[in-house]
Amino acid sequence: MDAFTLGITRRRRLVIAIFLICTVVCAVLFLGVGVNYDLTDYLPEDAESTVALDIMMSEFGSGVPNTRVMAVDLTIAEAQELKAEIAAVPGVEDVMWLDDVADLTTPVELMDEDTVSQYWKDGKALYSVTIEDGREVEATDAVYELIGEGGAISGNAASTASVQKLVVSEVVGAALVLVPLIIVLLLLTTTSWIAPLLFLVTIGVAVILNMGSNVIFGEISFITQSVSPIMQLAVSLDYAIFLLNSFERHRKEVPDPQEAMRMAIKESFSSIAASAATTVFGFLALIFMRFGIGSDLGLNLVKGVTLSYISVMVFLPALALACMKLMDKTHHKRIIPELGRVGRVLVKVRIPALILVILVVVPCFLGQSRADFLYGMGNPDPGVQYGADTELINSEFGESQAIVLLVPRGDPGAEAELAEELAEIDHVTSVMSYAGTVGKIPSGFLSEDIVSQFYSDNYARIIIYTDTGEEGEDAFAVVTAVREAAASRYDESWTCGQSANLMDMRDVVTDDSVTVNLIAIAFIFLTLLVTFRSLTLPFILLFVIESAIWINLSVPYFTDTPLVYLGYLVINTVQLGATIDYAILMTEGYVVNRRTMGRREAVEGTLTKNFISVLTSGLILSAAGFCLGFESSLEVVAELGILLCRGTLLSMAMVLLALPALLMIFDPLTARLTLKSGFLKKTDKEVETK
Repeated sequence: MDAFTLGITRRRRLVIAIFLICTVVCAVLFLGVGVNYDLTDYLPEDAESTVALDIMMSEFGSGVPNTRVMAVDLTIAEAQELKAEIAAVPGVEDVMWLDDVADLTTPVELMDEDTVSQYWKDGKALYSVTIEDGREVEATDAVYELIGEGGAISGNAASTASVQKLVVSEVVGAALVLVPLIIVLLLLTTTSWIAPLLFLVTIGVAVILNMGSNVIFGEISFITQSVSPIMQLAVSLDYAIFLLNSFERHRKEVPDPQEAMRMAIKESFSSIAASAATTVFGFLALIFMRFGIGSDLGLNLVKGVTLSYISVMVFLPALALACMKLMDKTHHKRIIPELGRVGRVLVKVRIPALILVILVVVPCFLGQSRADFLYGMGNPDPGVQYGADTELINSEFGESQAIVLLVPRGDPGAEAELAEELAEIDHVTSVMSYAGTVGKIPSGFLSEDIVSQFYSDNYARIIIYTDTGEEGEDAFAVVTAVREAAASRYDESWTCGQSANLMDMRDVVTDDSVTVNLIAIAFIFLTLLVTFRSLTLPFILLFVIESAIWINLSVPYFTDTPLVYLGYLVINTVQLGATIDYAILMTEGYVVNRRTMGRREAVEGTLTKNFISVLTSGLILSAAGFCLGFESSLEVVAELGILLCRGTLLSMAMVLLALPALLMIFDPLTARLTLKSGFLKKTDKEVETK
């Protein structure tokens, strides 16, 4: 350790240079990191919809219709011409319209009204388009030019294109709001005008190192790109604050700044490592999700926290020593004074606070598991073009989803019967199949283009259109009915499409939630067990934070608001891993104080000493969530931000109000079940009167 600290303090210019060079390199590498905007790509390989899509691409050379395009003020002939123009757009794999299900040589007035209204209404044409993965932006931009003013585009591909355009700008927007908030909070609780900038530079370097090093993965999800930088900044800023506070304290004891910094590094090394470890273990649990987004986000956050720890322990000491004269010149009195009576006040309200927690924790635990969940991107924001277009198309033609069913080729009779049965399913508006669309005309008399839409060498393709949304009870019921109908006639069948994808996602993440939560709790329990060498304290700390999580996640249920399941799943581990540090800090202080003080005095002293630290940390993390929640137009990201903001405030309140009561109530048991606790055996009254 001595060699380590000497190397940092004596060769600080070299340390700074190495970190800055690595930062520049990673900033360049970040430009080469791909971003995946499709959540369904993270489904397990054995999910039915994933297998179906793979078969589709290999057998038919195209995917599922994923876009609805509406054009206005067209005649039938003009609509046909526009269809050909859309089909010629680079990135467009297929276009289906009225002429694929009806003979347009027949007057429209004589056609089936229900069939026509799905594709043509009052001079408006609605096309079902398949856009190639990875080319959503260029394809939708080109289609917008073709359809002109008044036209609209919706569907999964349009959503993906919208996300690609918005995600970077919204992350930057969130950062521009968050950074000033952090600076203000830090200025209120530090004694140097320059110190907050040192904190931000240190963690900012770690964030860039993390994002640039993602090049080893090839690509990351847009969720990771949106959430990870903000969360890494907010979660690990405490490490920098703790180290610099330790440095300032030792400077009052030792005249040599380098020696003071070495003492600060030694003092902080293990405690910051323990804090980082609990956060890492919370995030690490995400890696065990079968839904790949967990591994994507979890690995990134684990790597980010680790790099933040390294930056704080290596880069910050060198940077602080290099800027020491500037820090001294910008020294100021603490703006927020020491709150000497805050511990006494909080101890007085501990029992009412604990009673309130006990009264609400059970209904909140039950409520958080009964909320209505969304498994996709959430509802589109009508304030952006994609959201407005979706509302416009739905108002004109109603909601519509495409489900593709693949069955073995070779039995036209079974295919025809299946198509008839599928058409009778509730919410099915039309069924396109070779048997149903073309009839019994031998394929040899038809063009290859028409036949190839329905038949490959091995499979027959049936496209089912529904009037449901992407997900929900009705949408999933249709998928289930389609799969059951196919299973009754074929030994092998496969379905895909957005509704099928999301139903598979529901099944996967529902199983994931139990696994991930148990792993996170187990990891952190073992960390607490090693840290405190106590059988009672890990249970107390986990109860405190888990109660805050249950209250947080129950809010959507009690307010009758659907909750994006990804947010529900992630926040369980993120809130636990990120806020358990507050409980650890308070408990460590209590354990130390109890060796020389009674229970009440120990709690009061701990609360008074750590109140500002917990408050500052909690407000920074909640501010990060707030910025994500209110800057993002993506419901899945915004909701995760709101959950983080509210959850952090609840965890902070639980630590400051409920934890003191639990520590005092279970103090005798803790003294017996903690290895070498050293707790003072005198009563509180004896200690106070001494």
